[in-house]
Formats: sequence, structure tokens, C-alpha cells
Amino acid sequence: MLTATVFALVAFSVVLAHVTLTPSPASEDLVRTNLRPGRSLRQYAEDYTFLAACKQAGGNLLLGAPFGVLLPILVARKLRMIRMVFLTAAVMVIVELIQGALVAGRAFDIDDVILNTTGALLGYLLVGRRISHRYHALGEAPPVPVPVEPVPAPAEPVPAKESSKSVHRPGEDRSASAPTRARELITRLRNRGPGGRSS
Repeated sequence: MLTATVFALVAFSVVLAHVTLTPSPASEDLVRTNLRPGRSLRQYAEDYTFLAACKQAGGNLLLGAPFGVLLPILVARKLRMIRMVFLTAAVMVIVELIQGALVAGRAFDIDDVILNTTGALLGYLLVGRRISHRYHALGEAPPVPVPVEPVPAPAEPVPAKESSKSVHRPGEDRSASAPTRARELITRLRNRGPGGRSS
């Protein structure tokens, strides 16, 4: 968004220079330097038709409106509106000074500066404030933590279960095999007498 804002500001500067710094030889005998606030506005109301006055005053308001939309994105959040107003007034004073000194058919007019600055203020209140608040809120938002899944611990090897367990009896040799123990048992039974006693 910042890149788009800078690009738009550069494009607007080109348009502003074309509108305000283009010579107008046909107006050399009509324009006069005006340092008294409100003098040109009264002239618009008294000497101009309604449509011509709206065109003159409205054009200056529209010319300042882009300042109120673009500058708040570039300036710091603290005292943003006041900084925007002063920057707009400073730029337009410089433009008016160049008009009066270098451009034929143009003159410095303090009422143009007032109208341009008022247009910037209206642009800020209607559009620029919302856009700048959203832009700066996104820039100040803390980064969203990325959830990290726990790594499972390696499973311990399960000891193999013994398929069968032999029951050890006292007097038996664990090292002997099953057939050997069976023969020993048969021999013991044969050695016993009819009364169950061994001979």
C-alpha cells in the first residue's frame, strides 16, 4: 500500500504542476496578487456567475483533496491531521509563489491557498482518516505467532514376551530338557511301591 501511495502522490504532483504552472497569457491583464484573505472569495460572489464561482472555488477545493487522502498515510500518526494541514499549506504557498514569480498570467492568491488547504482537510475527514487508520493499525499489529506442533518422543522398544514360561520345581534342573524331566518323573513313579512309598 505504501508503494501505491507514493506512486499516486507522484502522479498527483504531475497533475498539480500541469494545472497550476501552465502559463495563461490571456489572463495577464486580469489577475492581481492577493494577500488579503477573503478578497478573491468576495469577488467570486459579486462578479462571477454562480456556475463560474462554483467552478473556481470548487476546483481549488478538489485540487487540495488528494493531500488529505495521501499525506496521512506517509506522516506519523501523532498529530497527523495538523501535520497534513501544515504540509498542504506549505506546498500550496510554494506553488503560489512560483506562479506569481515565474508563470505568465498567474499571480499569488492567498485565497487559493486557503481553499486548497480546506479541500485537503475535507478529504482527510471524509476518506483519508479511515484509510490512514487502517494502514497504521496493520503496521502496528503484533505478528501472529505460528503454532508449533510438539515433536513426539521416540517410542521405547517393547521387550518381546516370552512365549511360554516353565514352572520350576525344587530339585529340578532348569537346564534339563522336557523329555529328560519326563523320563525322570516316570522313573520315580516306577520306584514307588503299591502303597505309594518308594522302595
